[in-house]
Amino acid sequence: MEFNDSKPIYRQIIDLCFENVLSGRWRPDERIPSVRELAIALAVNSHTVLKAMDYLQAHDIIFPRRGMGYYLSADARIKVEEARRQDFFENRLESMFREMDMLGISIDEILAHWQTRTENS
Repeated sequence: MEFNDSKPIYRQIIDLCFENVLSGRWRPDERIPSVRELAIALAVNSHTVLKAMDYLQAHDIIFPRRGMGYYLSADARIKVEEARRQDFFENRLESMFREMDMLGISIDEILAHWQTRTENS
């Protein structure tokens, strides 16, 4: 995984975990990779991965089974979708509209462009 400097690494690991949930690579009630396994796979410090796992556990996306590791919660997908939606509306939407305003792009143009793009795919 290529990390960028604009966001803390543990947040980028959380995003990766979110992608694994949304894509179905991680399935409800199944064991997910351990802190050590993820740290090795991502070539990062295990404390950084643990910080990401603590976040996921605090938000009831994963849960520990004593001696067995972390497991994905049954409703993890719903919680991840809610978290992503909240992030979109609180952080990304404002900057997107600001850029649209600077470039003179209307919502109608966005919709037309998107419709054309989806028809051609």
